[in-house]
Amino acid sequence: MRRARKNDQQIQLFPDEIDKLLRELKRVGTRADIQYFGIRTKNVLNGPDVTGMGFWSINPYVGCAFGCTYCYARFAHRYVVRRHADNNRLDEELVQDVSQMDPWLAFERRIFVKQNAPETLLKALRDGGDKYLPLLDDQSILIGSATDPYQPAERNFRITRSILEVLAMHPGLKITIITKSPLITRDIDILSRISKHSELSIRISLITLDRELARRIEPRAPTPESRIRAIERLSAAGIDIHVNCMPVLPGITDDPSGLEQLVKRVSEAGAHGISACALRLDRSARDRYIPFITKEFPDLINRYKNSYLRSRYVGEKYRNGLKTFFSEVTQKYHINGSMKNL
Repeated sequence: MRRARKNDQQIQLFPDEIDKLLRELKRVGTRADIQYFGIRTKNVLNGPDVTGMGFWSINPYVGCAFGCTYCYARFAHRYVVRRHADNNRLDEELVQDVSQMDPWLAFERRIFVKQNAPETLLKALRDGGDKYLPLLDDQSILIGSATDPYQPAERNFRITRSILEVLAMHPGLKITIITKSPLITRDIDILSRISKHSELSIRISLITLDRELARRIEPRAPTPESRIRAIERLSAAGIDIHVNCMPVLPGITDDPSGLEQLVKRVSEAGAHGISACALRLDRSARDRYIPFITKEFPDLINRYKNSYLRSRYVGEKYRNGLKTFFSEVTQKYHINGSMKNL
């Protein structure tokens, strides 16, 4: 087992038995149609110049097994496959396998594990380094901008937990984690340590309380009930917990009574705030989402084609109406609310 020492603290970076699984490129987990493969990355902490946003990002995995139909991050998978294939770091059989799948499906079924992410992060955050110093100047880190850091792979590989161990060694940071998984409560011990000397916020993604509807649009994601329980546990532990009602799907999850019940329930569970935004349809999301709508909600397909014909965003009238409603309902249930235009 490899360890790194800093300030008389020890951290488990990568257990030998997990390393062995990755070196052998074996499928693990309980779903026969999902395979996990180990890759090594030169950089796991990407700055605003890479993200194109005003934050730094960490993504422990490439791809996500939850299979949310609206996911905007699918583009990242093909890019990583191509880059590693060009550098001869992926087996030809694997490259061929991925190339024969629809890109949106490969994103869900061929998951890449950044096996050296904790060590790479530890090097990036060395004292006085060109990445560590900006982070002490009120710049933030987002974990899970292009994957869910607590998807099923995390139960076996524990990459996210190891990353948190590294971050726990570096005070004065500003960290946000986005996930749909109650697995995050496994790490309450580390999250509590981090929150003592850094600014930490957890964002649980939840767009509906309707279990059957959630299963249709987020096929392999944890149930809404399990996410509510995670909110309750995190709140009880004194950890700053918010909810991302993102995206609101026009004609599907925007029913006023359903949204009101969601806001009410997360407020009761102890969430400190809730944010919402309407669906954004980029190219990578459109290739999966429009066929899904055609099959599952055929009466909505013309509405979607008209609404998103000229832009990735739904019309301004819809967004303004959602903003007004959301402001009223969050005030009603005494929870901080905000609208995003992502």
